[in-house]
Amino acid sequence: MQDYSQQRFLVVDDFNDFLSSVKAMLREMGARDVDTANRGEEAIALCRQKRYDIILHDYNLGTGKNGQQVLEELLTLRLISHQCIFVMVTAESSQAMVLSALEHEPDAYLTKPFNRASLAQRLDKLVERKNLLRPVLQALDKRIPGEVLNACERLAQQDKRLLPLCQRYKAGALRELGRDEELERLLNAVLAERAIPWAYQALGGLLLRRGEHEHARQLYEKALQAFPMQPGLYDGLAAVLAAQGEGKRAQGVLEDAVRLSPLAIRRQAQLGKLAMDNQDFQSASKAYRSAVEQGRNSRFKTPESYLGLSQALLSESGDEPLDKRAQAEINQALAELDSHYAEDRAVRVRSRLMQANTAQKNGDNARAAELAGQAAAELDSLGEFFSAEAALSVAAQLQALGQQAASQQLLKSCVEIYGDDANVLRGVARLTDDPAILGGAKEAVELNRQGVRAYQLGRAADALELFRRALALQPKNISIALNVAQALLRLGEPMADDARAECRACLDAVHMIPASDPRYERYQQLRQRAFGA
Repeated sequence: MQDYSQQRFLVVDDFNDFLSSVKAMLREMGARDVDTANRGEEAIALCRQKRYDIILHDYNLGTGKNGQQVLEELLTLRLISHQCIFVMVTAESSQAMVLSALEHEPDAYLTKPFNRASLAQRLDKLVERKNLLRPVLQALDKRIPGEVLNACERLAQQDKRLLPLCQRYKAGALRELGRDEELERLLNAVLAERAIPWAYQALGGLLLRRGEHEHARQLYEKALQAFPMQPGLYDGLAAVLAAQGEGKRAQGVLEDAVRLSPLAIRRQAQLGKLAMDNQDFQSASKAYRSAVEQGRNSRFKTPESYLGLSQALLSESGDEPLDKRAQAEINQALAELDSHYAEDRAVRVRSRLMQANTAQKNGDNARAAELAGQAAAELDSLGEFFSAEAALSVAAQLQALGQQAASQQLLKSCVEIYGDDANVLRGVARLTDDPAILGGAKEAVELNRQGVRAYQLGRAADALELFRRALALQPKNISIALNVAQALLRLGEPMADDARAECRACLDAVHMIPASDPRYERYQQLRQRAFGA
């Protein structure tokens, strides 16, 4: 048995008798430091104050956050280290709950009831594995992917049993470093040795990012034949199908994933978006409704679920006024939205526009015009970015509500910020044919494309000059600014003062990038590499 005398434990359950029982088991195993909590929010508060080595957390705690939502919070806020052992404990065994919990990758899943012997056996194995992986886990905690790679190489050579785990950590580090060719070789080697879901998912994601849609599609379809109970593979296939323009089939695939694992808020929100794009408003409202309900205690709650539900209900009513049930649901959704995001001015603008749409739907044109005017006026002083999708949605709403000037200005900004994205440009083109708006991005996009190609060929200095010229044409463009920063980092680490100043200027120019933007993680990584913050 492992020595638990120096380990710090946290046990979370809403039944005090169970807490007492587990605490007694841990005492018998030699544990001296055992804290307990009855609610998820209490567990999070304790983790803010103290670093735990082992957490035993019940899944269903009644009201408030469940175990899955607590784990989401702890990981996102980095309140537990990679060396911490998190065990999900529950008396439930439904497929939906088990798959949803396992998707967030706790270290183990323990079913009630259990005795001291079974608990000790499980914890002993987990502690042994964490101890063996300590060099890799320490590097992960420092968030230095280069150190993760080195630790993986050393550990895999020292102990061949650890090779499969090291390969997975190595794949994550290569992805963070943008070393896609090495990543592809590693994943292909792993899959040649043995079919593993995570490797399929990582390779499919790489192929999707590179635009190799048909290859990615075939890979995901093959993976699902072997692993039909892996919801993440359905997510990947749905993303590929959507990229190929097969929205209805993508929706069907995601519906299969939701049937397997319905308690994933981000999956429900994505299903709602796909269903809206397919004009399947009933399915969209159902998915967004689930996302809203699950999001009330989740770290992954977003304004998009509330706004999506409201828009789906509006669209579902067709040409008819809203019935009382739909009106009441929209009112509740927007009231919750305003309450949860009271300090977010961008959300306030979008909420007012949705209220204006609702008033217009019900024939109250005067109220609709008043709310739309307020939203348009606030846009002028917003001082922050919308996501591309939100910007296009807001521009369309402004047009429908008679705010043409505000809509055109927003579309112009959208092109300046997201003009390197062909999908965004197509969305803008659906809302305007103004050449002054649509033509501004072409030269910058071409220069950026040439810069990316030069960078891929190892000509970082040439790439930097191309990116600089592109950024001069579109100084607000997120992708181009990030490309300049990355090229500067590649050319000089440690960086000269002038290069550091230029890098900071690029990153500061796009510091209001929405956290929902897929480039947000890259932005954070570049800031970390350049300035350590």
